[in-house]
Amino acid sequence: MNLQEFIEEVHLLGVELNEKQLQQLEEYYELLIIWNEKINLTRITKKEDVYLKHFYDSLTLVKAINLTKIHNLCDIGTGAGFPGIVLKIVFPNLKVTLIDALNKRIIFLNEVIQKLGLKEIEAIHKRGEDFARNTRESYDIVTARAVKELRIIMEIGVPLVKEQGYFIPMKANVEEEITLAKGAFEKLDCTLEEKITFTLPKEESIRTLLKIKKEKKTSMKYPRSIDKIEKIAL
Repeated sequence: MNLQEFIEEVHLLGVELNEKQLQQLEEYYELLIIWNEKINLTRITKKEDVYLKHFYDSLTLVKAINLTKIHNLCDIGTGAGFPGIVLKIVFPNLKVTLIDALNKRIIFLNEVIQKLGLKEIEAIHKRGEDFARNTRESYDIVTARAVKELRIIMEIGVPLVKEQGYFIPMKANVEEEITLAKGAFEKLDCTLEEKITFTLPKEESIRTLLKIKKEKKTSMKYPRSIDKIEKIAL
């Protein structure tokens, strides 16, 4: 996906990019490539692939929610900043929190934030389940892109969401994971309001957004420790 194709496909998502945002994305790409030589941030390094599989893919969250009307968002397991950094660039109204367990990635993210002059965004070095225990019911939207099995990431992400807010994991083919997460939906007091399945332009790989509504406050029992979350299904 070249730059013009990226702009056109993003337009089809209902998003218009200005020159400043395009420049910030370009700087982000350059920093990603420089840092990727020092630490493992992504296997995808070709510019056309980054714009499709990271930048465009991050912006597909708009298929599930109007981000111009959202106050704050948390990105769990953000890695190199996808989708959180991209969403902050394109939707500067968002107050964004990036969570990652690897401090080297947090150092990279902080440099991106500083170099791009982004405001009201922070990168926190913490495991998601530890962050969730002390930051409960705080976010309008919580997302996680290609992070762990659904039942696992739900137990980490849902406690962070405000009542009546949404946890929106970004997945690929997720049918089996939905079935295995049945107990998590019940015990975390959530409903799957919408499942949005589509393909990426050009390569046609499957993507799925799960719009999970949090009906009421999460029990203080959750999240459990990560070993229990992974070994004992809700």
